[in-house]
Amino acid sequence: MNRELKIALVSTSLLFCGVAAGTLAAAADEPNHPPAARPAAARPAAARPAAAPRANVARPTFDGRGQVLDSRYNHGRYYPPAGTVRAALPEGYRPYFHGGNRYYFSGGVWYAPRGAGFVVIAPPVGLVVGVLPPYYSTVWFGGVPYYYADNVYYTWQPDQNGYAVANPPSDPDAPADAPSPPPDQQAPPPDSGVQNDLMIYPKNGQTKEQESADQFECNNWAKGQTGFDPTQPDGGSAAAGNPDVARSNYDRAMSACLQGRGYQVN
Repeated sequence: MNRELKIALVSTSLLFCGVAAGTLAAAADEPNHPPAARPAAARPAAARPAAAPRANVARPTFDGRGQVLDSRYNHGRYYPPAGTVRAALPEGYRPYFHGGNRYYFSGGVWYAPRGAGFVVIAPPVGLVVGVLPPYYSTVWFGGVPYYYADNVYYTWQPDQNGYAVANPPSDPDAPADAPSPPPDQQAPPPDSGVQNDLMIYPKNGQTKEQESADQFECNNWAKGQTGFDPTQPDGGSAAAGNPDVARSNYDRAMSACLQGRGYQVN
């Protein structure tokens, strides 16, 4: 082998040795990195405990306007307490007369005149109304239905074709019998039973039921004022002697009452 070839082989061998040595040195200088950690398996989210059921919240005793909750028999309505004085009557009130005194009724609440205003009262027992309050609870005591609202009890009086304010049952807080619907005479029948010679026209869009109730109540008032009963022959015993005069007085009283309730009377 000639000298040039030997020199080329030796040079090539030295080159490969240098490359190998450089690779080992680079590997020795490289930092020792730990193996990458495997991601932890995702854990299922713990179930949230079910919310405890909310307890029934008792309704407040007062409604923020000074009215008191009537919760007897689960009635659940708010009314102004007895003794509350207001300067004017609510809209839609209805006047009543009993025992020579004037009373006013609106939304189940009774009022009486006091000074320049009106005071909330308990109505007298025996006062008769043609229609029950707009909200009432029906309870039974001793087989008798009572219609209850705002600490007042009413009972149906067929002979008077209306509901009379009644004394409370002997034990009003005792468990009552199962509630029952009121009798068919919940409102006065279309025919109030009052026979008169007056022509009555509603001016404020009153319904037939409202007109009948107003006639019934005005009849009771006019009868009490004059002693004349148009349902009795010759006006009854109180009109004996001069039934024509008694009838005329009754008609005037009836007209005044109905006109005050928004009717034209001829």
